[in-house]
Amino acid sequence: MSEDLTHAERESLEQMLQIAPFHRWLGLTIRSCSTEQLQLEMPWRDEIVSNPMIGSAHGGVIASLIDLTGLYTLLSQGAAAKATADLRVDYHRPATSGPLVATGQVVKIGKQICVAEARVAGPDGKLIASGRGAYIC
Repeated sequence: MSEDLTHAERESLEQMLQIAPFHRWLGLTIRSCSTEQLQLEMPWRDEIVSNPMIGSAHGGVIASLIDLTGLYTLLSQGAAAKATADLRVDYHRPATSGPLVATGQVVKIGKQICVAEARVAGPDGKLIASGRGAYIC
């Protein structure tokens, strides 16, 4: 059974999300956070559209959301993740509206490398992309 993080732990994580200008620009907020998973929400922005014909988001923005969700999932569980060592992303359908919700889960917390998975869904709950990141700890 998953347990919610304490108020202080969640507040600390929310402050970390605001440190980098890019994270602030993405508008990331914590939707939910427990010992089992972390959910981040990213609002839709016109600036992320790369294909105006269908109004879809740029894959790099989706990859960034997966990367950051993995990183912050590890941080929420006490891992000292510092930087991305490897990132794999699979795109399942175009993201054409938001908000986008990314759900992360820890795969492994190691001494030198930590691994987390993330799934991104659109406002209809359909899977947009999934991925796995390895992070230097």
